[in-house]
Amino acid sequence: MRLRNKPWAREFIESHPEVIIPNPEEWKGKWNEIFGNDKPIHIEVGTGKGQFITGMAQANPDINYIGIEMYTSVIVSALEKVLDADSPSNLRLLNVDGSQLEKYFQKNDVERIYLNFSDPWPKNRHAKRRLTHEGFLKIYESIFIDNGEIHFKTDNRGLFEFSLVSMSQYGMLLKDVSLDLHANEPEDNIRTEYEEKFSSKGQPIYRLEAQFVKK
Repeated sequence: MRLRNKPWAREFIESHPEVIIPNPEEWKGKWNEIFGNDKPIHIEVGTGKGQFITGMAQANPDINYIGIEMYTSVIVSALEKVLDADSPSNLRLLNVDGSQLEKYFQKNDVERIYLNFSDPWPKNRHAKRRLTHEGFLKIYESIFIDNGEIHFKTDNRGLFEFSLVSMSQYGMLLKDVSLDLHANEPEDNIRTEYEEKFSSKGQPIYRLEAQFVKK
């Protein structure tokens, strides 16, 4: 993915610390203080331009949402979306690497993670970089409440099959597995920008929910 340089992005981000939290590692285990309540926290890893996470926050005011995006030139678009939506009080963004969640969250901080159209890393030698690899599942489990869930969407059949196997072998409970989400799209499905793009080209969207089982 080629990213367009936006030299103004960093200054714009820094001018909105109420949305994009500076020094998020300082809030590990204390996210209820950021939101001012003890509502469940759901996070999206790789939030992109923010259409999904903003829509979810608007639709579900009883849940706190955190969108995580490492690229400054991308998260600035998500910030603009949040501001255009009058900055829902239950939504924050982090401009950090989503592969290092343990730096920012601890056990019982998070109830659910959304993985939407993650990089498939198709070469076998890159399998450990896939966000549904066992190594990442261990990280997610370490910050979840008991029985926390992953909700996963992709247009990549190979990544979907890999994820099914990876999560099953980890001992997770698979639910609501769909090989064509939009064939019978739920009313509460919030689409991402990529989802709309791929679906408009006739590409099936694969989706699953996976729950950690308390050992």
